[in-house]
Amino acid sequence: MFNLYWADERGFPPGDRGAAYGDGLFETIRMHGDRGVLLSRHLDRMVRDAGRLGIPIALTDLRKACTAAVTRYAGRYTNQQAEGDWVLKLTLTRGEGGRGYQPGVGVRPNLLVSASSMPIAPAGSGVAADFSRVPLTVNPLLAGIKSLNRLEQVMASREILGDLFEVLMSDAGGNLVEGTRTNILIKGLEGWVTPPAKSLAVAGIMRQWVLEKLRSQGEVVVERPLDIGDVMGSQCLGVYLLNSVMGIVPVRCLAGQDLPVGDGLATIFNPLELLE
Repeated sequence: MFNLYWADERGFPPGDRGAAYGDGLFETIRMHGDRGVLLSRHLDRMVRDAGRLGIPIALTDLRKACTAAVTRYAGRYTNQQAEGDWVLKLTLTRGEGGRGYQPGVGVRPNLLVSASSMPIAPAGSGVAADFSRVPLTVNPLLAGIKSLNRLEQVMASREILGDLFEVLMSDAGGNLVEGTRTNILIKGLEGWVTPPAKSLAVAGIMRQWVLEKLRSQGEVVVERPLDIGDVMGSQCLGVYLLNSVMGIVPVRCLAGQDLPVGDGLATIFNPLELLE
């Protein structure tokens, strides 16, 4: 069991290890009224990745917290522009206690629940993106976990200026990894290509759903390292950014170069069909 906190009442206690050391993880879930898009996948990932960090949490307790969040928040968004769409955020930390980095014995996890309005949807015609100058280091032990350690993404997001929607981050070897808040999928001559999950800082829920959907339709999906030539060369037939809240976002301009934008991928995602 965990200690439950509501963001509109007060935040975590001063000694919380999430605030002190980034000792925790989070999920951001697109909601429509009292249901969430791919909700089960988000909750399953939080339980699974909390286990990887050694933070005990039960799926049944997490679902009860979501039910309470819907009761508390959903009604606030029913008459807003997005027709009842809102964003639920769950932040789980190891809890409070311990000296320095080492957790104390019997520390009880903390869960902070918050809600916010849906962000403005990007244009269906595509967005502008660029390459970040901030390198992204992925620790194999933490690969894929949506942990609270996001300082590299914070620094890179400072480069998102003007009409830029996103910047794409590379590892020390020059391979493209992901955006500050998105995963990358490209359409190439060999099929759909995306970096492998083991190379990602965050293995997104939308990314996994899209890959499964494409494969179920008989599409070729390749998981391999991407370099700048893959997205800027003539063999690139489209670049897409994947995010659980915004869905599938085509890139029409990357680092000042126009890219082809097709509508085939964007049309496979209908959030209303994925509500749970």
